[in-house]
Parts: sequence; C-alpha cells; structure tokens
Amino acid sequence: MDRKMMQQLQQMQTKLVKAQEELGKTDVEGTAGGGAVKVVMNGHRELRTLTIAQDAVDPEDVETLQDMIVAAFNDASKKAQDLSEQKLGGLTGGMNIPGLF
Repeated sequence: MDRKMMQQLQQMQTKLVKAQEELGKTDVEGTAGGGAVKVVMNGHRELRTLTIAQDAVDPEDVETLQDMIVAAFNDASKKAQDLSEQKLGGLTGGMNIPGLF
C-alpha cells in the first residue's frame, strides 16, 4: 500500500471513531400508546430510560403494557439504526462493514 492510501485509511478511521463517539452521545426516543410509554436510547442502541405514564396505563392490563414497552423499544431501536446509517454510511462509501451498523 502506498503512503497516500495509508493516510486516507487513517483519516477514515479517525472519522469513524469520532462518528461512533457521537452516536454514543446522541439520544433517540421511541413512544407507544400515544406517549404512554417512552423509551430513550443512544445511537449504540443502549437503553437510557423507560418512562411509563401512570395515568395512561391500566395496572390490571399487564399484556397491553408489555406490548407498548416492546413497541416503544422497537421504535427507538429503528431510529437509532437510521441515525447510525446516516452518520456512518457516508464515511464508509457504501461499504457494508460487519459490526459497524
């Protein structure tokens, strides 16, 4: 590999590391049940908070609550995936690098 190519690869790696750090600091929010359940996770899809509105959920209806938690989590996870692809996709030039997204 020539020197110029090595420099380009190092620059790309630096940009990828920075983008990964930004993803860890960026939160996305998923909701379900009209906001009765809210999930916040970072761009690495790590759960930050789970909020359940007391007045919006019937404590006797556990199944519905469970469904709303799953839906809110999946909503936030999809948003985190989209954010990751947006931030990292341009840096990789469309290359599918395993474990990156």
